[in-house]
Amino acid sequence: MRTPYRSSADIFDINDLASKDPYEQFQSWFDEACHTPNIGEANAMAIATATKEGIPSVRMVLMKGFDHNGFKFFTNYESRKAKEIEENPHCSIMFYWDPLKRSVRIEGSIAKMPEEESMKYFKSRPVPSRLGAICSHQSTVIPNREVLNKTYEDLLEEYKDEGKPIPKPDYWGGYLIKPTSFEFWQGQTNRLHDRLKFRRLQDGETIDPTVSHKTDKEWIIERLSP
Repeated sequence: MRTPYRSSADIFDINDLASKDPYEQFQSWFDEACHTPNIGEANAMAIATATKEGIPSVRMVLMKGFDHNGFKFFTNYESRKAKEIEENPHCSIMFYWDPLKRSVRIEGSIAKMPEEESMKYFKSRPVPSRLGAICSHQSTVIPNREVLNKTYEDLLEEYKDEGKPIPKPDYWGGYLIKPTSFEFWQGQTNRLHDRLKFRRLQDGETIDPTVSHKTDKEWIIERLSP
């Protein structure tokens, strides 16, 4: 399976960055992905976590916002990923937008968001999504699908009155990922892909200006070999 990616003249280099700020560069690519046909959920991202022993696992989640503080998503605090985050508060996320032949890989630390922010987002969700959060004890073993369906149907009946508030479960809420590095990847047909990495400048670090570019916001930009 060899799919042509793009013209060899269409390279992505440091001069092609929309911004020397990685968050703003992400915003530029994300906006383009959101308006590109055949990308159903541009905010879909893979998140990799690991146990304290370093055993990794990865799954897809939906990014629910980002700014210069970090990237947000919401999940069950009793899930496998949450337990791994508790043991090892470091993670990596990746967005891949196939029609654009682009990806962004981000590494950083992760921590729970304040309860009031999780509550605010929970209340904004559609009713079926709120009931689904209550219904599912994520990653636990269940006998069959019928058990899940029955619990959900009971919740629908319990909260059929639109005036009855739906409580946010204590075991559900948000996480904030604070990046230490971004890698912007653009595929090339000849497999000499473009990889531009932003990483935090370390205290006391000296850089080689012939291969590294220092921004005014304490980020280093480097081109990586494919």
